[in-house]
Amino acid sequence: MQDSSPTLHNLGEDGLLVEFGSSLMMEANAAAIAFRRALEGLRLRGVTEVGSTLKSAFIRFDPVALPHAQIIPKIKELMADRDWLTAPMPEARHWELPSCFDGDFAPQISEFSELSGISESDLIAQLSETPLRVLALGFAPGMPYLGQLPEGWNVPRQTSLTPRVPVGAITAAIRQIVLFAVPSSTGWRQIGQAAWRGWDASGGPDQFLTAGDTLRFAPCGEGAFRAHLAAGGLLIERSSP
Repeated sequence: MQDSSPTLHNLGEDGLLVEFGSSLMMEANAAAIAFRRALEGLRLRGVTEVGSTLKSAFIRFDPVALPHAQIIPKIKELMADRDWLTAPMPEARHWELPSCFDGDFAPQISEFSELSGISESDLIAQLSETPLRVLALGFAPGMPYLGQLPEGWNVPRQTSLTPRVPVGAITAAIRQIVLFAVPSSTGWRQIGQAAWRGWDASGGPDQFLTAGDTLRFAPCGEGAFRAHLAAGGLLIERSSP
């Protein structure tokens, strides 16, 4: 059973990490997101950055403006404030993206299907019916790790790299989806492509995914896919997951 007590780690002179589990669990991820939001709400003078990962929250601070002797008690007080593994998730935003799972848009879906033992049609159905949580952002600006999917999706990464996947590539491994915000090489298998413009620093806050948001992939044909991209490739807001 997961230990309900978070642990605090020093990261050099100006960083702290609060860890909520030794491996990814949805409860640990929710705790990390909730803790990050609570920490942001404290508005501590001297804190320069707050973020969350798959299972932890990170704090960067100016040790001159906010010495260790001052910040550590505040972090420990917040850690003890509640059982973070059972704390409710902060209010989330919900999004949708038209996505294609045919032909060149899904070059490795048959391989993933064979490895998972799930038919291609069932993979697409499960993916489109599941509101995936943005677990964390990483690897590249605005790039979401999404999950978790059912146990059948627990397929390991490739042992070699695919040289390049495009913006919007829907890639799968270890019960998670990575939606590529920039073109890149990857060890994750591409099983589809979302009609998404990806990372755009000029976009407003309503076009930046945030840890805790949910995202659905809405299957569509090539025509609808290209039409959405031509219209800007924006996230579509939903009223509920």
